Amino acid sequence: QVQLVESGGGLVQAGGSLRLSCAASGRTFSKSAMGWFRQAPGKEREFVATISASGSTTYYADSVKGRFTVSKDNAKNALYLQMNSLKPEDTAVYYCAAASRVIGATVLSSQYDYWGQGTQVTVSS
Repeated sequence: QVQLVESGGGLVQAGGSLRLSCAASGRTFSKSAMGWFRQAPGKEREFVATISASGSTTYYADSVKGRFTVSKDNAKNALYLQMNSLKPEDTAVYYCAAASRVIGATVLSSQYDYWGQGTQVTVSS
């Protein structure tokens, strides 16, 4: 059974940092693009960051560019999101996702076929 399990969420003050991790099991995603999405209360899920299968290409939402960094460790079958200079508007449930048939980084949620359960990130002002 394929699973993506996020960890590292929590409560942090504005300006602080968190590092989210996503551990994959059941299959390897070394040849798959992966990404992070988030959903705030009352809002639709939105794209945050994506990384290509090799890790050589990344894209970010404008709202997090310069503050968040996505990385991938194919040897550990893991995905990470380093979040710095956090703002209250970053409060959301963050989801890890894998696009098993896509190699290049992709912002399209429709191309992701595996999703984690999410981890809550709360940023207080």
